[in-house]
Amino acid sequence: MENDLRWIRQIKRDASESAANELVSKYYKEMFTFHYKQTLDRDLSLDLTQELFIGVLQSIHAYDRKKASFRTWLYRLASNRIVDYFRSKHYRYSQFTQTIEDIHQEFEDEYNLEIELEYKEQFDLVNSLVNRLDAHSQQIIRLKLFGEYTLKEIASIEAIPLSTVKTRYYAAVKWIRKEMEVVNIEER
Repeated sequence: MENDLRWIRQIKRDASESAANELVSKYYKEMFTFHYKQTLDRDLSLDLTQELFIGVLQSIHAYDRKKASFRTWLYRLASNRIVDYFRSKHYRYSQFTQTIEDIHQEFEDEYNLEIELEYKEQFDLVNSLVNRLDAHSQQIIRLKLFGEYTLKEIASIEAIPLSTVKTRYYAAVKWIRKEMEVVNIEER
């Protein structure tokens, strides 16, 4: 945390490239993992992570350490970026198109293929349901499931009462379960 604040001061004061590199290096893998857990697409996760850090460095002057830790601020920005991506026309269009190369790539590794496909199918279902939630609930679900934050940490990140976070989280989980049951019944 001390290093974070020192690097941020250097970036704000001197536009220090080395401080920016240190700050990005410290959080890059964590943010990439956060994106990857939600997209299951390496290239897309690399792009989202790169876009995140470009945005962070462009708006670093807006960071206020009195409101949140840098890591918390970073997760808030990453969550907003992921929500924006899933709302984008590009995402909706990509759901309807899949090239032969993509299909071939999915079937290259026959070992555990069935498990992998079932996992991907479940992931896609949960992800599509999360995308249908309101933005506040999406943010909470994404931070909890993919960022692995506690509800108390999410309350701090979102600057809302813990009771509100709990209410939104459990209501969203209940709704997702209900929708998954409907899908499972329809598939039978």
